[in-house]
Order: sequence, then structure tokens, then C-alpha cells
Amino acid sequence: MLPFSRVSVIGLGLIGSSIVRAVRDTMPTVRLTGHDADPAVRARVVALGLVDDVADTAGAAVTDADLVILCVPPRSIGAVGREIAADVPADAVVSDVGSSKEAVLAELLAALPGRQVIPAHPVAGTEHSGPDAGFASLFRGRWCIVTPPEGADEAAVARVVEFWHRLGSEVETMDAAHHDRVLAITSHLPHLIAYTIVGTASDMEEVTSSEVIKFSAGGFRDFTRIAASDPTMWRDVFLSNKEAVLEMLQRFTEDLTMLQRAIRWGDGDQLFDLFTRTRAVRRSIVEQGQDDPAPDFGRKH
Repeated sequence: MLPFSRVSVIGLGLIGSSIVRAVRDTMPTVRLTGHDADPAVRARVVALGLVDDVADTAGAAVTDADLVILCVPPRSIGAVGREIAADVPADAVVSDVGSSKEAVLAELLAALPGRQVIPAHPVAGTEHSGPDAGFASLFRGRWCIVTPPEGADEAAVARVVEFWHRLGSEVETMDAAHHDRVLAITSHLPHLIAYTIVGTASDMEEVTSSEVIKFSAGGFRDFTRIAASDPTMWRDVFLSNKEAVLEMLQRFTEDLTMLQRAIRWGDGDQLFDLFTRTRAVRRSIVEQGQDDPAPDFGRKH
């Protein structure tokens, strides 16, 4: 039995368009309705034939849904929640896909009192955006973290978990605040560092733009992939999860200062110990199937 039979996706960029593609592949009898605030995106989704119906408003998209998934930037969640409040069926489950959860959960509970709000975060993505960037296998073998509020209906949580299982994800449930601390170090801080390094390189007067691009075959090149991620979404992620990000940034700053001191004083043992530990972390990520073990990150040349 399908966990949901009528799914509405609000926001049809990379994640939203990947969800509807994945639903088409894994649950072809599910009726799909979509909406995006950008008329050009709505027109493109129609041209691609991604959903059964594209609505002109978010409210019209959710009127008969039993699952509503909000795929919009975190700081837009509250406004979209209020926009659909009068139209969401009383028995529908409302979820999202955001990378920050505690603030989003509070916004949705305030906007949709009495509704079943079960947030989720598929830990998957690329640096690309828009409906053409989506693909059905995006979530396959990746983690999706479900963060139900205290007292959430267990049956509703189980349906959301099963939905993501059907899309190919491994699923974990955890408290929203704990999720935000974990993702601050595994996702948000790496993005912040990548944006900073690429920005610093572009600002250096003694390094021309052509040299930065010409010699970016090493680590800098991989930072630029992360730094090419959607600027609106990541601005909202940092602002909506600022407490956890600032805490992890402080810890990182302290560790960076220690590393600075080791380099200044020629402490090779400390550097070697750190690099040995970090190499082991990389191996663990590959062993758990969360990245490609092929040389050069699996790039084809």
C-alpha cells in the first residue's frame, strides 16, 4: 500500500523536480501536483511533463493533497505555510526538505496549527538548480533525516519515513535541534568555508583571475563546486541555523588557530596526527557508500 496517493510539491527546483521524478519512477500511480512562485519555472515544468497538474498558486496546488512537500528556501517557509493554511486538507501531512530544521519547524507549526507537520531533510543535492537539474536517482542510497515535533502522530511519521524509503533513501529520525547541530558541522560549515576560500582567492590582487582558474586542478577546484550552490538557499540556511553554525564556526576557528601554531613552530607530529585522523574519516565515508571511491572523486576525463 502506498504511503500517500496525492502529493503536492511546492517549489520545483533541483530538489522539488527530483522528488516528482523519483515519485514517477517508484510510485507511478501517485497523482502529482506542483507549484512554483516563478511563472517561467511553472511553464518549464509543464513543458517537461513532470507533474499531472501545475497550479498557479500554492493554495490551489494543495487542495486535495494527502502529502504536501515545501521545497522552498528556509526563510520562505513561514510565508508559504500561511499561504496554504486555508486550503490544506485537515488530514494532510505537511513536510519540507530544508537543511535547517528547528526554526522551520517552529514556523510551520505556527502557520499551520492543528495540522500534521513532519519535516524532513534529504541529505542530497548538487551545485545546480532549476527544474532541468533534477533527476530521479538523486536520493537513492542517500540519507533522509525526518525530524517530527514532540507529540507527532506516529502513523504520520511512519508514512513520511516510508515515502522516503520508496524514493531510495536511508532514513533516520532525530530531534530538530540535534539535526541542526549535526548538519552545522557536516554541511553548513563546509559550505561557509568554501564560499570564504573562493571569495578570498577572487579578492587577492596578486593572483589574477586567469591564474586562479588555470591552476585550480587541485583542492581549490573542489571548493568551487560547493561554492557554486544556490545563493538564496544557503543565505537562508545560515540565517535560520545561525546559533549552531556560529557554535561550530567558533570551534573550527579554535582548531584553525592550533593548526596555525603547529605550522609556525614546525610541529610536524601534530600535523601528521591530524592528517592521519582526517584520512580515516574520508575512508569511513567511502565505506558507508556516501561517496565514490574511484580516483579523482570518480570524475571522467
